[in-house]
Amino acid sequence: MFELAWPWIFALLPLPWLLRRVLPVAGSGEPVLKVAFIDDLERLGQRRARLNLPPWRRQLPFLLVWLLLLLAAARPQWLGAPLPVPASGRDLLVAVDVSGSMDYPDMQWQGEPVSRLSLVKHLLGDFLEAREGDRLGLILFGSRAYLQAPLTFDRHTVRTWLDDAQVGIAGQNTAIGDAIGLGLKRLRERPAQSRVMVLITDGANNGGQVPPLVAARLAARSEVKLYTIGIGADPGSDGQLGLNPSLDLDEPTLRQLAHLTGGQYFARATAPSCKASAPLLIAWSR
Repeated sequence: MFELAWPWIFALLPLPWLLRRVLPVAGSGEPVLKVAFIDDLERLGQRRARLNLPPWRRQLPFLLVWLLLLLAAARPQWLGAPLPVPASGRDLLVAVDVSGSMDYPDMQWQGEPVSRLSLVKHLLGDFLEAREGDRLGLILFGSRAYLQAPLTFDRHTVRTWLDDAQVGIAGQNTAIGDAIGLGLKRLRERPAQSRVMVLITDGANNGGQVPPLVAARLAARSEVKLYTIGIGADPGSDGQLGLNPSLDLDEPTLRQLAHLTGGQYFARATAPSCKASAPLLIAWSR
């Protein structure tokens, strides 16, 4: 269907005529040139005027140009039939830990050692791309929590923001409670049918203003399900300098956070494929 976005633009149609009637004739400001054969020029002009078109027809090209300019300014557009947007009504907000420990290279991807955040980008990115029809959002948290991408159907943009995330961009600590609180603020405005938050971290809460358990209880009151995923090496593996790289992972708290909201906790991922996509798919199917 053809329509104009700004049809009121055509109210300017008589503007050139009004300006000609109101504004005075512009003068050149130069002395008049006296021509001895002015009478001959006048007779020649009268003879040519009789051969030319009448004045109103000579104005038609200018009128046509003005109409075309107004038509372009009115933004003509062709609108087709409205297309239904596939939507499941689900709202999924993913909170990813980008604290300093996420740079630890104790994970593997396709046989190559990678950092924890790199592994999350690979597996979580594919998961987000597959959520057609769902509203997705992204929170990055470290010492503070920031909303990187609000809830949207644009899966590709959310994945782009995830791929651009850098370790330490939100601080070196881990504010799990603040991340849950920020997600709760965004999800409580959505319909209550399916409010889901997935929190991925490799440590324990050591920053922020809100205790994680308090934030989880508030999420439970708002009917927001929280699924937590702990990432890191196996407890028995030794990292650099003989230290356990997953010593700071607070699995009991992550389990309790999920339990309080009716969600579920998924254990760390270690293998090249890591089965990390499976927890995400299970969390979403429930």
